[in-house]
Amino acid sequence: MRTVRLDKISSVTRACALPHEVKLGDEIPCREGTVVAVRVRNDRSTYDQLELPSGRLAKVQRGDILAGALGHRQALFGYAGHLPDRLAPGDVVHLLNMGGVLGICDAASPELGPPFECEVLGAVLAFPFLGERIGVAATIAGEPLAPPPLLDPPPVVALVGSCMNCGKTAAACALVHELARAGLVVDALKATGVSLRRDLLALEDAGARRTTYFTDLGVVATTDENAAAVARGLLARLAAGRPDLVVAELGDGLLGAYGVAAILDDPGLRAAFNAVVLAANDPVAAWGGVRLLRERFGIEPLAVTGPATDNLAGTRVIERELRVPAINARSDGERLAALVRERLAQEVLR
Repeated sequence: MRTVRLDKISSVTRACALPHEVKLGDEIPCREGTVVAVRVRNDRSTYDQLELPSGRLAKVQRGDILAGALGHRQALFGYAGHLPDRLAPGDVVHLLNMGGVLGICDAASPELGPPFECEVLGAVLAFPFLGERIGVAATIAGEPLAPPPLLDPPPVVALVGSCMNCGKTAAACALVHELARAGLVVDALKATGVSLRRDLLALEDAGARRTTYFTDLGVVATTDENAAAVARGLLARLAAGRPDLVVAELGDGLLGAYGVAAILDDPGLRAAFNAVVLAANDPVAAWGGVRLLRERFGIEPLAVTGPATDNLAGTRVIERELRVPAINARSDGERLAALVRERLAQEVLR
């Protein structure tokens, strides 16, 4: 057991409330959520920031000692990487995202180039036994998730997308802003993806009373296996506060690896979604997303938003071919919110 001082602490470890001076152990359990200290071995000029527990972004530099959590990532426009089978001090892992997820990089986006290489220093130790100096590897993971029943959930508007970076968060923030301005108590959640608090902070800035995401349940990155249980757990958390409405962002895309399809395949969750809005980058993505929602999940989307609706060329094609309202959330958030309120009023009358 030895002591190191951390230069930066990543947001994925937020639940551990780590001090900057920590004890390290050589035995490293290779499980998602294990907290590890690493030393950065290279500099980068792009994608060179780490999100801290506060949400602030800090520049990462060669020689920095960081605390992150082991995990995986399967990003379409970023890094794809897996959890290592074994680790020891001196081994090399990669920083897979700005939230501090550490793993072995399998593929990188050409625009980003290779990720930060990090030398493993050891597992960060926690001391759970009062009065004893017996250290165990710290982890963000909690007890295994047991999907709770959906008892009287609040109205839910779900944002789904054709892929990552297609306008879901922008649309969610626009809805939160407009509905909160209309006097509703709006809570928000992010059910799927890889750990990063940035989107939650944006939703709070937009006016959400309470926010939560999968890492609050001890999950580094969601999968098909845990996504439905995570979504149920997050809805149960927010339902306890009795909001008028929950805006739920399902990160990544309908065909991604983070479990969006597993959530939409869950009959209870599908029934809890009073409205589903699709975000898409272009009309073809909108066409495919609407077809998937209708044919695979039996969901009629309320509207299409995202870059596909940035101008009339896209909106006209979508509305003509798909018979779904095409509304740009950034320029016409008020109209999108009005459509949501109309749908909720119809649901109440049923």
